[in-house]
Amino acid sequence: MSVQDELTTVQRCVEDLVRSLRRLEQQLGSSGGLEMRRVRADADHLRESVALLRESAPEPERPLRPPLLTIPDTPYDSTLWTDSDDEGLR
Repeated sequence: MSVQDELTTVQRCVEDLVRSLRRLEQQLGSSGGLEMRRVRADADHLRESVALLRESAPEPERPLRPPLLTIPDTPYDSTLWTDSDDEGLR
């Protein structure tokens, strides 16, 4: 996998974590208190860190296209065909 693919995977996982934490926070209500706020803040920092990593990651290299082969317009040398078979061409 490329670096960009790995970062995309990490970003999806962090987003899943943030969504799960929101659901957990709704279920716990006020009983989560300070600990829930810390976990949420840590998840937000993680999300920001992944975004910064994504910005600083090198761009994926594009594969180089092979150079085009130019075929000259001049006729082929007729001696190239002296020993060849016609294969039914008349």
